Amino acid sequence: MRSLKNIYPEYADKVDFYAVNVDPTDTFQSLEAFGEREGYPWPIVQPGKGTLANFKVTYQSTKVAFGADGVIVYRAGFGDGDASEWRTVFEDLSG
Repeated sequence: MRSLKNIYPEYADKVDFYAVNVDPTDTFQSLEAFGEREGYPWPIVQPGKGTLANFKVTYQSTKVAFGADGVIVYRAGFGDGDASEWRTVFEDLSG
């Protein structure tokens, strides 16, 4: 996530990006405060009931990107998805 802080602003007007919380005990206020503290330029949101299960998100730092048609175009797990890879994903999504 930290490397995305430098990459995402270039694509912010072309690609919607959200960090989705996986801890149901977090409050919205604590999520907002965390995002501000970390300097994240994107919103952090709480998933709706069943959302994480529907997308088979079973652990923290799962990354999923959807194309404009709603089809998953990228999926990576914890520790995957370096800055170069995300730049490519954002390029593909904004193209």
